[in-house]
Amino acid sequence: MLRTILNSCCVLYFVVIGTVSAEDAGILFDADGQPLASVSHQPQAGTIYHEGWIDLNKNGIKDPYENTQLDVEKRIDDLLPRMNIDEKTCQLATLYGYGRVLSDQLPQPSWKNEIWKDGIGNIDEHLNCFDGWGKPPHDHQWRWPASRHAWAMNNTQQWFIEETRLGIPVDFTNEGIRGIETYKATNFPTQLGIGHTWNRALVRLIGEITGQEARLLGYTNVYAPILDVGRDQRWGRMEEVYGESPYLVAELGIQMTRGLQSQGVASTAKHFCIYSENKGGREGLARCDPRVPWREAELLHLYPFARVIREAKIMGVMSSYNDYDGVPISGSSEYLTDKLRKEYGFGGYVVSDSDAVKYLFSKHHVAADYKEAVGQFILTGGNVRTTFNHPDNFILPLRELVDEGQVPSEVIDSRVRDVLRVKYQLGLFDHPYMEDYERADEIVYCAAHRKVALQASRESLVLLKNEKHQLPLDRKKIKVIAVCGPNADDPIYALTHYGPVGVPVVTVLDGIREKVGDSGKVLYAKGCDIIDENWPDSEILPTPLTDTETSLIKEAVSNAKQADVAVVVVGGNWLTCGENKSRTSLDLPGRQRELIQAVHATGTPVVAVLISGRPLSINWTDRHVPAILAAWYPGSEGGTAISEVLFGDYNPGGKLTVTFPKTVGQIPMNFPAKPNSQIDAWKQRARVNGVLYPFGHGMSYTTFAYSDLTITPQKTIPSNPVTITCEITNTGKQAGDEVVQLYTRDLVSTVTTYEKNLRGFERVHLGPGESKVVEFTIDPQRDLCLLNRKMQRVVETGEFKIMIGASSEDIRLAGTLRMSKE
Repeated sequence: MLRTILNSCCVLYFVVIGTVSAEDAGILFDADGQPLASVSHQPQAGTIYHEGWIDLNKNGIKDPYENTQLDVEKRIDDLLPRMNIDEKTCQLATLYGYGRVLSDQLPQPSWKNEIWKDGIGNIDEHLNCFDGWGKPPHDHQWRWPASRHAWAMNNTQQWFIEETRLGIPVDFTNEGIRGIETYKATNFPTQLGIGHTWNRALVRLIGEITGQEARLLGYTNVYAPILDVGRDQRWGRMEEVYGESPYLVAELGIQMTRGLQSQGVASTAKHFCIYSENKGGREGLARCDPRVPWREAELLHLYPFARVIREAKIMGVMSSYNDYDGVPISGSSEYLTDKLRKEYGFGGYVVSDSDAVKYLFSKHHVAADYKEAVGQFILTGGNVRTTFNHPDNFILPLRELVDEGQVPSEVIDSRVRDVLRVKYQLGLFDHPYMEDYERADEIVYCAAHRKVALQASRESLVLLKNEKHQLPLDRKKIKVIAVCGPNADDPIYALTHYGPVGVPVVTVLDGIREKVGDSGKVLYAKGCDIIDENWPDSEILPTPLTDTETSLIKEAVSNAKQADVAVVVVGGNWLTCGENKSRTSLDLPGRQRELIQAVHATGTPVVAVLISGRPLSINWTDRHVPAILAAWYPGSEGGTAISEVLFGDYNPGGKLTVTFPKTVGQIPMNFPAKPNSQIDAWKQRARVNGVLYPFGHGMSYTTFAYSDLTITPQKTIPSNPVTITCEITNTGKQAGDEVVQLYTRDLVSTVTTYEKNLRGFERVHLGPGESKVVEFTIDPQRDLCLLNRKMQRVVETGEFKIMIGASSEDIRLAGTLRMSKE
């Protein structure tokens, strides 16, 4: 029933935007509305391939582990005793593809002499073409077209089916937080941008498209979504999270997981756990020492994982590098076993982040040597080690530990069982190949999928400021537009790590030129680079402008003087944000502020477009520039989406999922927060107060009125759901989207609680004058609980304030809910 409702939501969503249906997007549904994996499952030609089963061990008999009619666990019960220790330990390691161990090779005769002659757990990033940050995609003969890529992946799978003793298939893993990371797959905004859509149905559809393209290309496991909660804006991987609210991360993570897994691929969430709030926002080699109290770890950082595991039945979890309270997560039975499996009910397999096992020895020093680190990972609940070197570096010491009795054989069996279970659930023992190559060419990066990517880019845009209705630009009045800034004509923002490569990118300059056409003139000058030659030291030791920098700014100023409006496109890129790119400042890097100031000084009206992977402290811009649009990293269709907003062809409706501090010195400054924890109450204060833009903020070209709040019932018990409704009316003259946000507050409690908790949201589309009733359902046991002084999860009696608003600081309606004992 839930899946049918979600499918209906996807269809409804596309009716609203009027562009493409789920069917047009290439996603198949059966007669009951259930999504179908986009892979043809036909018997393969050959001696071991039979109608309805594969003779994996080549003995001419349908053994129980090959019998599709048996329960998965019974099939594993038959397979495990057939496996020797070499075959079992091989299932607990990753073999790396692109540019690493396998590079771009297909099976070779020499493979019979490699350790994976006995099989392998998974092969990561095989043939995916990613060649590093800021670099063009790696070229190899299998990268395109999609059918050729799928054939090459099949060829690798075939080797493991036919050339290993038991024919255990491989799980092909790959990154996919913004589309599958390979050549010419559909390219979506980065996950932070997707978060700013606040659109569950859209995120579900992004998951379906990503999963479908992954499966058609031969991948069976996608490392997405990222369920880290972004609590520190300095952190380099802010671009990869949905936001700073655990509720929003969980809600969107559930949809992404369901979308991926509906297409016959596994979803693997990362990074478990407490990974995103390291000491000082730093992202060192071990991402260590997060400063998070235990109660906050439970309520903020573990919350999304618990819900996604329980509600979406995710098949994979990646264990993180970091420690927590002195214990590295990848060597912690409390987290890898007690939390994941016993408390949350996780039934898939745990893969380590790259080198996380090694770090137990080399960084955290909780193991005397690497061999002991291997043992800790396996004994505490890890299943598969991933890193970039040869898998025998892990498999051989693991075999020694088994021989020495330090890792019991029953532990090995348990860890292998988890891996085999996922492979069975994916159907790999029965349908290991992708046969319909032509369908891959028709669907991967098809026009319908690119339409969805464009819509995701549109919905991710957040209008931060629009003083005196500077936007949208009036085509009739504006004949000359000056475009400048380091991100105006640089496509690299759409090609950052963990997503597709090699796709054509519409830059902001491209989009504006397309919109203006022959009716006006577009003048372009870069103005400056993202960073200056002394960056990042220049953030604390400023240096004078060089002659080259002065010349670049002068060119942009000259264009601005000739123009009716200047669009300045600033922010960051892979040099300033991403993995290992934590910052000490949140100001615009390099000479970008100087560029904005110089263009503003011409007197020409200025519009700022911010392309960045994190919030930035743009105080001067906010004070002086009348219109500011936050675009994040908007994907390959981003230039089109941005130009549509600038000229009024699309009304922005995104809302912030991250707080913009005024200065880095205010950090931590985020949502949710404890009462009075983020403001200085003294009149004679010595610090800057308040945020630049609050969580949930976002403007529109129209206006919305909120009315008629109802809370039913107003007095209840924890086991009863509560229904909350309100009416939203578009009071303007233009159609638009409003993200209606539901917040709660426990008014009196035995422990301190957050001032506001996000507990519901809906993105609604309304025409001029149109009204709609928005309904929320609160589950008190999930949404109103706290951890009391005994660390027990309870719903306390008393009053709860119910708030509905347009942002966390723009509450329009409020009421009271009273909770009684059961």
